[in-house]
Amino acid sequence: MPNKKKITLQTIADQLGLTVHTVSKALRGLPGMSEETRSEVIGLAGRLGYRTKEQERGMAVERIPIYSSKPRRFAFIVPHEGLVVIHQKLYEGVQSRLAAFGHKLEMLFAPPDQGSEAAFDDWADTNGLHYTDGLFLTPMIAAKIEEQLLRLPVTKILLNYPPPAAQVDSLIWDVSSAVHQSVRYLLDRGHRRILYIGDIRLHRGFRLRWQAFQEAMNSAGLSAEEDRHLTRAGSKEWYTAMLSDLLIREKPTAILSGLEQDLAWVYYGCSLLGRHIPSDYSLIGLEHAPNAHLPDLTRPELPIKEVGVRGADRMLWRLSNPNLPYEHIRLQGGFHRGSTVLEAPAE
Repeated sequence: MPNKKKITLQTIADQLGLTVHTVSKALRGLPGMSEETRSEVIGLAGRLGYRTKEQERGMAVERIPIYSSKPRRFAFIVPHEGLVVIHQKLYEGVQSRLAAFGHKLEMLFAPPDQGSEAAFDDWADTNGLHYTDGLFLTPMIAAKIEEQLLRLPVTKILLNYPPPAAQVDSLIWDVSSAVHQSVRYLLDRGHRRILYIGDIRLHRGFRLRWQAFQEAMNSAGLSAEEDRHLTRAGSKEWYTAMLSDLLIREKPTAILSGLEQDLAWVYYGCSLLGRHIPSDYSLIGLEHAPNAHLPDLTRPELPIKEVGVRGADRMLWRLSNPNLPYEHIRLQGGFHRGSTVLEAPAE
């Protein structure tokens, strides 16, 4: 890789077969190219460690060190149960940003939450957590383990919604705004009977989705009582029966699927009744990434990788500013107007 101090716009242009003018416009967010080209330019610039003068001025204002006298070591903690799409995208974001500064990132699986305090301490010691420069804590870590991680005397960035009064900086994609975007989009197309589907108890972010749905519906003068929506997890048989009952009883014209793992069940439940999406039910899904099986699903765009990138910046900022107040940051994405939402039928 070329020396970062010698990376220029011409370096990036030569590697991508573009003009310097196009590269400059891409990095400054100006129009005149496809989003694919812009993404390629930004991605390569990040990997090579190139920063525009505007980016360096912004980092200086935020007191984020651009150069470090030594490489730092960070740990990226994921749930004991394993990785899902959000963890992979977050890791890519954090890793790409830290690598541009010459730092290292190690992924670690959290211990199971059935263990004792001593077992947690042994795990932390074995993985040298006390000697890292900082920890990135991801969503879906068991509450008990997250609490123990937050007590460690190491700088931490929570890539999740913070628990009440947490003494930690946090970054997350804004699911509340995503739900409001979704409900507004359905209302604008005449839908008044909207069925919410998604467990609201397992994680903080799941509860926030439901609360945002209630707020959005109430703002439109519509009720959102829990017993009229599918807000619990259960066995395949129970789930299918509950979904069928709600579709028949509530007669929704649209469905908002708050969790991506429920989409397959939505399609299955509709098929059992001989009904289809979008001809019988319009559908919006809160997907963490484009669905290969439903590429044109109507959905809010969740900036997960961008949260990882900003999380890395926040970590470096916190290390340089240890005494400033904690900050909780939410990133809002756009909205993909796909083919799974139609105008509501006339009543």
